[in-house]
Amino acid sequence: MVLPNQLTILRIILTPVFLFFFLSSDPLFKQISLGIYIIAALTDWYDGWLARKFNYITSWGKFWDPLADKILTSAAFLGFAIIGILQLWMVIIIIIRDFIVTGLRAYADYKDISFPTSYYAKWKTFIQMAFLYYLLVVYMGMKSEAIYFGNENLFSILMNEYFIYFAMLIITMITFHSGFLYIYKNKKIILKLLRNEN
Repeated sequence: MVLPNQLTILRIILTPVFLFFFLSSDPLFKQISLGIYIIAALTDWYDGWLARKFNYITSWGKFWDPLADKILTSAAFLGFAIIGILQLWMVIIIIIRDFIVTGLRAYADYKDISFPTSYYAKWKTFIQMAFLYYLLVVYMGMKSEAIYFGNENLFSILMNEYFIYFAMLIITMITFHSGFLYIYKNKKIILKLLRNEN
């Protein structure tokens, strides 16, 4: 079990810890959840860097590393749906799409079959992550009395329900569309994977 794989396991373990703190009624716990999320996200960058630098690339890591990323981001999206900031149906679409595509890519890597990532999909991931960090930082600012009081009008703008709804709607549409195109353009590879499995 090389270090990058240990970091992947750590990221998976930190995910329910993040969600527990995030959903707590204690404002301090909520703020701690932001630190947990950032640490978990940093393990993704660090384990990838280690794997490439020291050639710690394993079939296990190829399969679980991208899934661990989606587990973490899905937990964050789900957390915001549970507290009523995001629409659950949008979150479900994003989670299902991301796990289908990531699962196919991870399985293809495991089988040493090339399953390239499109620039469109990379931009989709970037937009998702940027939106999540935006929500996390602004939401945690609202839970800090020292930051929130005196800036109520600013936070009401930053967390405007219509802005959040339509931003999430656009992200959901991009996520679904990129997933559809991804599967359509790689249908031959997917069929090859299915034949290889059988």
